[in-house]
Amino acid sequence: MMRRHWLLVGACGWVLLILMFVSKFINFGFRMPDDYGGRAESLNWTIPSLRTMKPLLNQLPQNAASQSSPTSSAQPDEVDFSDWELVMRQRLQLLSTVCKNSSLWNLTHTSVRKLVLDRIFVCDKHKILFCQTPKVGNTQWKKVLIVLNGKFPRVQDIPENLVHDHERNGLPRLSSMSDAEITERLKTYFKFLIVRDPFERLISAFKDKFVQNPRFEPWYKHTIAPAIIRKYRKYHRDSSGSAGLHFEDFVRYLGDESGQKQLDRQFGEHIIHWITYVELCAPCHISYDVIGHHETLEQDAPYILKAAKIEHLVSYPSIPQGITHYNRTKVEHYFSGISKRDIRRLYTSYQGDFSLFGYHRPDFLLD
Repeated sequence: MMRRHWLLVGACGWVLLILMFVSKFINFGFRMPDDYGGRAESLNWTIPSLRTMKPLLNQLPQNAASQSSPTSSAQPDEVDFSDWELVMRQRLQLLSTVCKNSSLWNLTHTSVRKLVLDRIFVCDKHKILFCQTPKVGNTQWKKVLIVLNGKFPRVQDIPENLVHDHERNGLPRLSSMSDAEITERLKTYFKFLIVRDPFERLISAFKDKFVQNPRFEPWYKHTIAPAIIRKYRKYHRDSSGSAGLHFEDFVRYLGDESGQKQLDRQFGEHIIHWITYVELCAPCHISYDVIGHHETLEQDAPYILKAAKIEHLVSYPSIPQGITHYNRTKVEHYFSGISKRDIRRLYTSYQGDFSLFGYHRPDFLLD
């Protein structure tokens, strides 16, 4: 009898251990990296409302739209090239139409200045230009170009600390070339850029630079954050910024056109993580061949490789499941408690990006 009792106790112990293991496994399965190679974060991934994403869905043929649903994990050989070519043509047509809209001219046009040329990376061997727009997975595209330029044989072989080291990664910028060389490449090379919902990009930039700071870049915490806090926090007893930059401070700074320009002159090139796509890539003045969207990157990445005629030479790194999907829950969480006035000012500053690339006005935040 005693032996049966202890056997029963032992069996219960094993059952408890198994349940604990299964619980941990399930919790781990729902942790998604916030960005490629970034820190994991538990999030409630939601499907965007039709009203929010309608302009994007209108650009997709019926079967392509079904491929881009949040449950999709398309591989390159699953993407119908002809269908996705229609998507790309419609994106470029929208861009052209908005660029001609005189009422948005100040929000959509910028000159092809040094800031833009600094953002465009060159692969002369395969005649490719890539305009980098931070916080949309561009680290992976830089790896692709590093391989194409012959620095490494595979993207998996590239050390993470080398990708952004522009002295050693073998990626020349367009700004390093003569005017004649720049003009020739802009006319003849395959050109592309990647965009994402502008507000989600700002959330990603804020988290990466002012909350997590995985690359240990001290100037964001010790120089940029205190300057924004001093100017935009209503009550800031501690102007050193040791309490940390709030997202509300960040929104006020980005929505204040004149004040932002004054601060940006102090911040230098670090502003590339949150300034507009217009300022980064001059899409109304450079004739891009492809505009990729972060939300449909599973389809866009293989399309871009094939359109650039390099699909047999290199592969785009694997995309973590769920990482590209628009998350309205996250957006609502970050903007909760921020005044409608400040959100409307922010939208006005980024309206050009919303309009040029087919992202719907976020009525759920503004109205």
